[in-house]
Amino acid sequence: MTGIDDLPIRDELRGKSPYGAPQLDVPVRLNTNENPYPLPEPLVRRIAERVTEAARGLNRYPDRDAVELRTALARYLTRTTGHPVELAGVWAANGSNEIIQQLLQAFGGPGRTAIGFEPSYSMHSLISRGTGTGWISGPRNEDFTIDVAAATAAIAERKPEVVFVCSPNNPTGTAVEAETVLALYEAAQAAKPSLVVIDEAYGEFSHRPSLLPLIEGRPNLVVSRTMSKAFGAAGLRLGYLAADPAVVDAVQLVRLPYHLSAVTQATALAALEHTDTLLGYVEQLKTERDRLVAELRATGLEVTESDANFVQFGLPQSLKGGGGGAPGEAGGSVPAIDAHAVWQALLDRGVLVRDNGVPGRLRVTAGTPEENDAFLDAVRDLMKELNR
Repeated sequence: MTGIDDLPIRDELRGKSPYGAPQLDVPVRLNTNENPYPLPEPLVRRIAERVTEAARGLNRYPDRDAVELRTALARYLTRTTGHPVELAGVWAANGSNEIIQQLLQAFGGPGRTAIGFEPSYSMHSLISRGTGTGWISGPRNEDFTIDVAAATAAIAERKPEVVFVCSPNNPTGTAVEAETVLALYEAAQAAKPSLVVIDEAYGEFSHRPSLLPLIEGRPNLVVSRTMSKAFGAAGLRLGYLAADPAVVDAVQLVRLPYHLSAVTQATALAALEHTDTLLGYVEQLKTERDRLVAELRATGLEVTESDANFVQFGLPQSLKGGGGGAPGEAGGSVPAIDAHAVWQALLDRGVLVRDNGVPGRLRVTAGTPEENDAFLDAVRDLMKELNR
């Protein structure tokens, strides 16, 4: 039977696995950072109205430049960040992943490199490899913040064409200080003029203000956003960026013609009409996230500070192996327990969380209060069993 490696596939793709999280039928799914609240009925009706209107013209290509949608996105960013954004400085695509792909097609590619600070969003490296862009894994501190001195040194040495900064960071939930972004931007421009991309997919969930105002006077700085999380529209697949208009001009050199369907544009416009309601759900999820942090710590787990709609957590050292060794190593009086074993134990209790491969850590999405209660009950039950 023919396998991938039997095909004349590019060398840098050999041995790689496609991105994806388990899609399992369990009572509580908290593994993909989805917004757990269905769209409100008034919005569903408005989507139906706009899509019906769009359907009457499906014999024609959609607005290639998505002018109405980009104008509405610019208004949304201006209102929520306090920084004025114009149509010419906004671009939209099929999810923020396509935004990242277009940026790498325009500014990366064969013979060029991109750097990200891992652990971070794995699609940055996957899309880099998919576009023929070399990938550099940059350093982080033990608390998952960016090691600024080491990061700027790596940029100075490796001179990447693209720098990725995820804030809040996925999977750790940590936000990035504006001073850190400015230091990385200056280092990137000193090494060679390079594009710095701030991935704010979870920006609406942060206690900190958006980093979008930093694009003022910095033509090589880009902020990427999505409607999948805060807008509860993961199934829509709509991402967008804000940047200097020259960056928008650049990505249009590589975008496929008519890449955003008329139905996608109509649905996104309807969602933007209901911003206040949808951001109300965000406030509820922020409260639930903070409750998860407090309750997990009360249970004795190690928890990373989070500004996103998810929480990274891990077992205390005594339950990882007793002797403070690496996850999965024996040490002390209790058997070693690795993160994946905890993931499986929670799944056995009907709760699906995410194992991102970060040693000793798992990630749980903030769900509804009832879903979070079920998760916390499963954790407490597991901890009692482990402590016995």
